[in-house]
Amino acid sequence: MLTQNNEQSKVMEIVMRERRMAISDREWHHRLRGYGYAIRDTDEGRIVASLLKGQDICGLPAHLLH
Repeated sequence: MLTQNNEQSKVMEIVMRERRMAISDREWHHRLRGYGYAIRDTDEGRIVASLLKGQDICGLPAHLLH
């Protein structure tokens, strides 16, 4: 079983890799949905969430927002 920090690290690896490969934000979001993840806007900032579990996983680093 993955620990929470290990799971967050694995998810962030996917998020960052897919961001590098995507041409646009729209494509990036589409690619993440294929892995079962989404980016949600909250009062605290953008959050990576699991579509399957309906749970927030971790915050999105500011450098990935541009």
